[in-house]
Amino acid sequence: MRENTLRAIWKSGKAAVNGWLAIPNSFSAETMAHQGWDSLTIDMQHGVVDYSALIPMLQAISTTPTVPVVRVPWLEPGILMKSLDAGAYAVICPMVNTRVDAQNLVAWTHYAPRGTRSFGPVRASLYGGADYAKHANDTIVTFAMIETAQALDNLEQILSVEGLDAIYIGPSDLSLSLGCRPVLDDVDPKAAEAIDHVLARAQAHGIVAGIHNASPEAALARIAKGFRFVTVGSDARLMAAGAEQVMARMRSTSAPKPSGTY
Repeated sequence: MRENTLRAIWKSGKAAVNGWLAIPNSFSAETMAHQGWDSLTIDMQHGVVDYSALIPMLQAISTTPTVPVVRVPWLEPGILMKSLDAGAYAVICPMVNTRVDAQNLVAWTHYAPRGTRSFGPVRASLYGGADYAKHANDTIVTFAMIETAQALDNLEQILSVEGLDAIYIGPSDLSLSLGCRPVLDDVDPKAAEAIDHVLARAQAHGIVAGIHNASPEAALARIAKGFRFVTVGSDARLMAAGAEQVMARMRSTSAPKPSGTY
């Protein structure tokens, strides 16, 4: 089976740099994948990507060594299984708030006897290899998103679920749940304390901690703290930022005037 290089990166003690895809287009996904990201997450929760767009985007990422990840819309067995059958090598599940949520997530992403995932790796066996079924349970990475006050209250129970590989912090939702500003990087003190607590407890349980960031500076600072999976920007935001930079330069007073004007 094809190696999941996320696991190799973590085994080496390094952090994986993840990009984010919100645009439902295979060419933009392919372009992003060729920029050297360790992984790319296709966002089916808050992006505008549906399942029919997901497949060609996964195929586009497959032209590179970048690991394909899918954030599913919700904790629901159908979409988790279909995303894995489509060839996702990791899934990020939002709003995992209780031990039962985490147990269901693990069950629905693993084949028996570890779980209850239904067998039908239609594209996954093409991407992963003919022996996909034999090695999928040890290759696929399962992330539970920790992003509510309820999840904080149940953190120990969530982290103790066998088979959960990683957690992923959504700083904006976590901040909102704690009565703070919904931001990614410069979070309020109460949210910052909660983020540090989640990181520490994940490390204590031997679980990889990931987090969403708006800037490389924030991502690098969080890697220094111990996060081993950091998202930096998205295709839509990077495109907008690049266009904004170009237009700011073109509209500046120092821009030359066209020759031949009267």
